Amino acid sequence: MKQHIAKGIGIRPVFVLVLLALASVFAAPEVLAADCRDPSAIRSSGTFNLRVDNDLFGGLGQDQGYSNGILLSWVSPNLTSYRDDPCLPGVVRVLNRHLSFLQREGLDEQNMTVGLGQLMYTPTDRRARELIRDDRPYVGALLFSLGYNARRGDALRTSQLRVGLVGPAARARQTQNWWHGVIGESRFQGWDHQLRNEPVVQLIHERRARVTRAQDADGWGHDLTRHWGASLGNFATYANVGAEWRFGLRVPDDFGTAPLRPAGENTAPVHSTGRDGWSGHAFVAVDARWVLRDITLDGNTFRSSHKVDKRPLVADIGYGIAIYRGLWRFAFARYHRTREFDGQKHVPVYGTVTVGRRF
Repeated sequence: MKQHIAKGIGIRPVFVLVLLALASVFAAPEVLAADCRDPSAIRSSGTFNLRVDNDLFGGLGQDQGYSNGILLSWVSPNLTSYRDDPCLPGVVRVLNRHLSFLQREGLDEQNMTVGLGQLMYTPTDRRARELIRDDRPYVGALLFSLGYNARRGDALRTSQLRVGLVGPAARARQTQNWWHGVIGESRFQGWDHQLRNEPVVQLIHERRARVTRAQDADGWGHDLTRHWGASLGNFATYANVGAEWRFGLRVPDDFGTAPLRPAGENTAPVHSTGRDGWSGHAFVAVDARWVLRDITLDGNTFRSSHKVDKRPLVADIGYGIAIYRGLWRFAFARYHRTREFDGQKHVPVYGTVTVGRRF
């Protein structure tokens, strides 16, 4: 009886989040077509992004740790208001009226993002059916996010609210089993030991400052952006600091390309839409975090569950390329992460692929 109640409580939020995300994201093109076409550079354009993270993209044959992530996101055009701008779908404007504490208005430019993502984490041994006590827990997460960016010159403030759940209701086991069936890989056998259903929330705030930017007459240039921030919530609590360097042809006038940053994927307001031809650049990003809580390692917050002894200091280095052609954007990045918990056998290496289109 308790299991049925838990399942009902856990699955209902999933449908709510999915409906909100789909209503927000897929209503956007119609809104833009009807009310939001503006030829001015300040208005720019909205963008849809599909991002896939997978450790197989790391090139080392790993299938463990942060094993897979799928994120669908919509990036708004530059806005005149988070609550009344016609560029925003109606459901988003309603939500924004209740989230004013996250919105920094009154700066030169501002925009926001809406996203829906599914994440999964697995131990190293896929064949073990018993609990692997010295390796990380099985975790599936389904997260809905609203992000707010405000820019003034070479400075950016970004805040993001993520809500969702971890546990069987996130359907990570089913997604992984389906995908492994498609590619002919054996399934992970230990999903019965995944974390239990739990609602999660995460509030992220980050500041970015562009330290330098240069471009020659032919369009070749580089920029360097530093960042610092923090996250609070039962999904993850940490403080972080880092930087990103980019070099290439017509480097976009935003605040970074690294897709795992809250302001990545061109979510920062830009001064212009850019040219219709092609451009591209390479990037290198570093980030260091002091981690107080990570549910994927510490286990369930309010119930007993499997967990490991996490390391409080974690760092990433990522590098990749981004290519722009007309309305389309393609980016690939590879990440190396320090060990996240005591006894972790391998240094995590994974990759991420992003496809975006402006509307």
